[in-house]
Amino acid sequence: MSDVRHVLVLPDRDAAEEVAEVLTEEYGVAQEPQLVRDALAGEDDAEDAQWLVVLEDPGSACDPATLDTLASEYEGWLEPERS
Repeated sequence: MSDVRHVLVLPDRDAAEEVAEVLTEEYGVAQEPQLVRDALAGEDDAEDAQWLVVLEDPGSACDPATLDTLASEYEGWLEPERS
């Protein structure tokens, strides 16, 4: 088994916090997701920042399609895995 990290990109902090809460409460993820502010290149305004929900997934228990669907409900997406 390999450790997988999922990164969900959300439009704002509120959406990121809600997605993290859903992952913890409804999906029962083992580790609490991390919220990371991701300023867009060249943007100084905090309003233009995206928020990332970073989910460590030891053993690859989470389904990427399900995570992408969840993110899209909050106008976000799941970043494709990079190796």
